[in-house]
Amino acid sequence: MFNLSKVTLALMASGALAFSAQTYAQEAETTGSDTSEDDIEVIEVTGFKSSLIKSINQKRWADTVSEQISADDLGGLPDVSMADALTRLPGIAAVRTGGQAAEINIRGLGGGFVSSTLNGREQVSTSGNRSIEYDQYPSELISSAAVYKSSKASLIEGGVAGTVELKTASPLANDEQHKFNVNLRGMYNDRAKEVADAEEYGHRFSFSYQGQFLEETLGVSLGYARLYQPGVATQFIGFAYNSDQDVDFLPNDMDGPLDAPENEYLSEGFELQHLGGEETRNGYVGAIEWAPNDTFIVRADAFVSKFDSESFARGFRVKFDGETAAISNPAIVDNSMIGGTINRKSKGNNTRVELVNDDNQDFDQVQSYGLNLDWQITEQLSANMDISYSNAESEFRNGLLWSLVAEDATIEKPVFDQNVSISYMLNGLDLPNVGFNQADAFTDIDRVMVSKYGIYPYENTDELKAYRLDFNYELDNDYIASVEFGMRYSDRDYSSDRSVFEYGADNNFSSSEPPLRLTDDMVNVVDWEGEFGYFPSYLAIDLDKALGAWFGNDIPQPVQSWGADEDGIINNSTSWSVLQSGEVYEQIFSAYVMANLDFELFDTPISGNVGIRMVDTDQSATALDNVGGVLAAGAQNVMDETGLVNSNYAPKVIGLEYTDYLPSINVNARLTDDSQLRFAAAKVMSRPPINRLAADRSATVADDGKVSGSSNNSPFLKPFYATQYDLSYEYYFSETDGAVAVALFYKDIESFIQNLTVSNFDFKEAGFYVPDTIENETTGVISEVDPVGIYSTAINNQEGGNIKGIEVSYTQVFSFLPQMWSGLGLSLSYSHTKSDVELVTDLAGGSVEQSLPGLSENLLTSTLFWEYQDFETRLSVRYRDKFVSEQWGVNQQIANFDEEVVVDYQASYNITEKFGALFQVNNLTDEPTQSYFGSKQFSGTTQYFGRQFYLGVTYSF
Repeated sequence: MFNLSKVTLALMASGALAFSAQTYAQEAETTGSDTSEDDIEVIEVTGFKSSLIKSINQKRWADTVSEQISADDLGGLPDVSMADALTRLPGIAAVRTGGQAAEINIRGLGGGFVSSTLNGREQVSTSGNRSIEYDQYPSELISSAAVYKSSKASLIEGGVAGTVELKTASPLANDEQHKFNVNLRGMYNDRAKEVADAEEYGHRFSFSYQGQFLEETLGVSLGYARLYQPGVATQFIGFAYNSDQDVDFLPNDMDGPLDAPENEYLSEGFELQHLGGEETRNGYVGAIEWAPNDTFIVRADAFVSKFDSESFARGFRVKFDGETAAISNPAIVDNSMIGGTINRKSKGNNTRVELVNDDNQDFDQVQSYGLNLDWQITEQLSANMDISYSNAESEFRNGLLWSLVAEDATIEKPVFDQNVSISYMLNGLDLPNVGFNQADAFTDIDRVMVSKYGIYPYENTDELKAYRLDFNYELDNDYIASVEFGMRYSDRDYSSDRSVFEYGADNNFSSSEPPLRLTDDMVNVVDWEGEFGYFPSYLAIDLDKALGAWFGNDIPQPVQSWGADEDGIINNSTSWSVLQSGEVYEQIFSAYVMANLDFELFDTPISGNVGIRMVDTDQSATALDNVGGVLAAGAQNVMDETGLVNSNYAPKVIGLEYTDYLPSINVNARLTDDSQLRFAAAKVMSRPPINRLAADRSATVADDGKVSGSSNNSPFLKPFYATQYDLSYEYYFSETDGAVAVALFYKDIESFIQNLTVSNFDFKEAGFYVPDTIENETTGVISEVDPVGIYSTAINNQEGGNIKGIEVSYTQVFSFLPQMWSGLGLSLSYSHTKSDVELVTDLAGGSVEQSLPGLSENLLTSTLFWEYQDFETRLSVRYRDKFVSEQWGVNQQIANFDEEVVVDYQASYNITEKFGALFQVNNLTDEPTQSYFGSKQFSGTTQYFGRQFYLGVTYSF
């Protein structure tokens, strides 16, 4: 039997290591220490304080700059998802989607820069990119989480911002032979009553079991977690300023666009909506561990999460079409209009108010399976082999039902009412003033008619197979405790499929696909309440009844189609559904070597690691290039799902290969028994989002021989690279439980992905088909084709920039207070982050600089907790400074989000040793999400999600 170092014994006492004695031995060699075994204090407490102490100890003995979360028991984390749990850590913030934390930012960088693993294995995502959606991961099924802010050679590459490691329970590491946990909570949302047809009540349920058999050589772990919750919101969304017109008629006013400097910028419009629906998540976890002897252990584990949501969005969508509208009484700020009266012109103008009844369905599933073998081959050499499979499937069905006001809906051939007048005035972050001349008609079935029905599914699959082999060889010298080396191969396939069905028109009544007449049994009148109570009422439409009346029992289904006219001739009206569908392939081979340090320098114990990781990447994507039907250029017959054959395109697979070398060093100097200084430096990388590697490119040749093209994505994109440095000081209290830490960090990022226009792009050299000549179909004139032209595409901009900041954290249990108050504690963290990266947005008309997406200069998290006998309570406050992120209007748009303070509260009481009760409130102050475009005068989003109340019981035995 091999010996365990004293540091490793301390780790075991803190509950930090969870897998095998072999793992303990490997960690021992990387964390050298002179602590004596007699000095180790095993603290046996339960609840939030216990989890906090474990987390502090894990941070203390880690070989990188990291933050830790540990559950006292499986199912012990109070958060709805791991995104909520992670935001309690220093330097980590969440982007709230539908009121829930789904994506996290680390040190000012968004989810695309964050690498995530489960039990050490890379995870794919239902998001369509590399950023996993943490709300897919129930906190009840996760036993611990770590955020590695500095890198080391043995970590899987991919985290410029950091690497998040989630772990499920190890049954053989449990200190009880059998352990059961059951949690049941009812839920109530206090804003659901404001949204017609929304659910007010939901529930959470979880069950977990860990057992040991055959004299503690066989372990079994099982877990199930269910979440059913209403999703509600009441919102205003302003649209970007993407048109212009001279509306103030001022002389010498030349602040507009280059081609019309006398013009003012105009918004596309705005939305007022009720959102409602239900979200259901079912998570499953299981593991089997077998340790037949002290030198070998086998672990097989599985994680499955199914997250389904059905939601609706109802209200108004106001489209100004300002370039051709009649505008009066404009209110202008910085050459952009924030208020006025907009009237529809009878010809050539599409100003309108759409009554929106959208219906969305989202079906997501994540699966992760792994087999791990850990073998202590000799006293010095150990090996670990891991085989894993991760799969994600997502189907999002965006359905819309839009209505317009008719002059008279009762006649045989209704006519759209073109007498449209809209008055509005933005009020910054407050709700706007609005008025509609058609307001009385919005609830009248003799005036309102459904003009358009459409459904637009997005189907994504993401599959990853990975194989990993690691070795650790212990050395007997005064400087290097051990050497780790290994290799990893992964094969990832991502596919995206689009399809479409459309009927009718959104800007008028279609003559070929006429509007649908509404009846009393199809509709309900909906009123606004609360802050939104002054907006006009509207009709909510029962989608199933409306479609049944429209299409009968033969409701059309969406298909992937080129699009055809009434005679079946291809007109490419929906060709985007074919061209935006495709696959991305990624094969990665990596190898590393790392030395674990253990020596003394001037009587100061030094530990850490130094190493290098080599990464070879081969990425490619399918493409359909328009070659004009030329067989010599590879043209083939490409059939869509309706049987239409298009012979203009050549299928291709295009991409590139590249190799990177990523050195890293982590040094930990133990200054005293209670304090240590850390330094880390590394070159790191994050690959582009997997969906950005798609090849949705196109190129056209004009009659005059000029070539132009575009691509929103590109399989030729290379990773984000950064060189980063970390310096931190940590002090651990010896008289009480707690610690204080101060960390400085600096990241120098080489480039970011941007969509830019290249004016002298050689299409032929880039692999596009470019004919030598082209004939004008009208005049018959033949022109030579110049293969160099204008190309808009996604590129690595090579500009980059730096991110720097400071993080301070303080945690203490005030055990020195009188007995009743000895369970009082406080956990605080503050981070300040700056960046010289400035991006330009024109969403408010003129160009405005804004910060790096995801970066909040100031973050503050705090938890005040108190435990006394069987009672525990805590109040958590998270403050996030303003930041830049994405929001959806008509299209995706980058907006400035205002600062926010989110307050959560929880109290629990152990009625008996096994049975407890819990009360919890999330978003205690009903904090809204609010955004704007560059300046607060240009309103973006105001969303209210409501408070969530939980009341539940726990049972453990």
